[in-house]
Amino acid sequence: MTQEQKELVHSERRLLSRRTVLTTVGAVPVLTVAASVLRATEAAAATANINPSSPRQTIRGFGGMAHAAWIGDLTAAQRTTAFGGGDGQLGFSVLRIPVGENQADWSRDLATAKRAVELGATVIASPWNPPASMIETFTRGSQTNAKRLRYSSYGAYAQHLNDFTTYMRNNGVNLYGISVQNEPDYATDWTWWTSAEIVRFLRENAGSIGTRVIAPESFQYVKSMSDPILNDATALANVDIIGAHLYGTSYANFPYPLFKQKGAGKELWMTEVYYPNSSDSGDLWPQALDVGEHIHHAMVDAEFQAYIWWTIRRSYGPMREDGQISKRGAMMAQFARFVRPGYVRVDATANPATNVYVSAYRGGNTVVIVAVNKNTSSVSQQFTLAGTTASGSVASWLTDASRNVAPQSAQTMANGSVTVTLPARSVTTFVTSVSGTPPTSPSPSITLSPTPSQSPTGGSGPRVAYTMNTWSSGFTASISITNTGSATIDGWTLRFTLPSGQAITSGWNATFAPSTGQVSATNVSYNGTLAPGATVDIGFQATHTGNTAEPAAFTLNGIPCIVV
Repeated sequence: MTQEQKELVHSERRLLSRRTVLTTVGAVPVLTVAASVLRATEAAAATANINPSSPRQTIRGFGGMAHAAWIGDLTAAQRTTAFGGGDGQLGFSVLRIPVGENQADWSRDLATAKRAVELGATVIASPWNPPASMIETFTRGSQTNAKRLRYSSYGAYAQHLNDFTTYMRNNGVNLYGISVQNEPDYATDWTWWTSAEIVRFLRENAGSIGTRVIAPESFQYVKSMSDPILNDATALANVDIIGAHLYGTSYANFPYPLFKQKGAGKELWMTEVYYPNSSDSGDLWPQALDVGEHIHHAMVDAEFQAYIWWTIRRSYGPMREDGQISKRGAMMAQFARFVRPGYVRVDATANPATNVYVSAYRGGNTVVIVAVNKNTSSVSQQFTLAGTTASGSVASWLTDASRNVAPQSAQTMANGSVTVTLPARSVTTFVTSVSGTPPTSPSPSITLSPTPSQSPTGGSGPRVAYTMNTWSSGFTASISITNTGSATIDGWTLRFTLPSGQAITSGWNATFAPSTGQVSATNVSYNGTLAPGATVDIGFQATHTGNTAEPAAFTLNGIPCIVV
């Protein structure tokens, strides 16, 4: 059986299983195309209020899966289309790749991963099977050849994941995270894990893995797979990202109250989906609008920090087989090109009119608003930015039946308010500045803020994680700052020295000054308070002249930091 045939079989089985599950839980089948929307009038919708000072989740990015063994590798041009941010490109900032069970296969996705990193993307990896020597077969219902990892091999499996992480690092790709198992609860063709087995692995073995750990990647965001992790303090301490897939998951099941209750300091990622199906062309219109609405609910209702498609180049995917972006891809690009890693989703009126969906994001002084209009006629929509009297230009990009992420004429904001027309069946992304200075690109600007005086107290010092993604002449740096003390920090400044030849060009979630040498990163208005145990994520983009070393030390309000 060819890899193409294998993928088709997996897809057909997946769809059959998910339709069955959906019938059981009474949700709408995944293959059902959304009902026709009601025709809206031309009357103005309710005002969409945007509050740039009311943060929600930090966005890690939007992206897709590459699986050379099953689907064939992307070409050099297709890699640039996927991870570049220009016209006709997707702007993806996350790449997911497989962890091969055999080390001889680890190079298959390396070229795409390296190019993604060069273009500023984050890379994560997921295994389908452990090495064959670690597997035992058992009977699971009617499946007599079901596979699972032998308990005696848990330690060896953790080392296998570590070895893959090391291999990628030695070849220029620093993985952001690695998963324990892809879809452990939908594993007819790969390796099954129960929630208890995942908890045991996390408790006893995951602490030795040298990058962020992702689990459980349930195929349908089945909470009974992830609840036990959140309810076990030791397992939770050894996982960094709760990962989920959204195949057939109803919007009603997107929120996760237990994660909000117990997941402080952890991340929540949607690591795989195609939507609404894999049987239709990615260019089918207006069905592709469903993808825009799906991303909206994933960001607003589920509060995911990443949204990753299966797979990048496919007839039903964001990139067609000819290497051009599809209508579904344009839906993703309306988010991915403008909502960059490190931006923070902020409060916004999510549904100001029937079939109109609004989400908003902030990076530094830049505010991005994405509006989906599924109505068959245009809607007049007012946006008001709370707490600002900003006036100036509002740039916008549009996808509808005839255009893909097409730049539009600039709008004018006055006193923090602008009224726009959302064309029928369209997605529009608006980019503006809360400082009143028109943005020249989707990148946030650098501004100055006063230095706070309060120092963290208690504990052994603040904790900093510094992650670089480098390319030929530049890099991005993501910085996580954790308050390990017993008192709340009200206002903070992180200081570090950039190695010679490095210069910051833009930053997010903090103000950076100066751009070279000894740099101070100071909180912005919406993230200055750090409760005990809380983490804030900031970052910047920079150039280099060949020196890609990391800063040697950090201080937070004058207190030396522990670097992890």
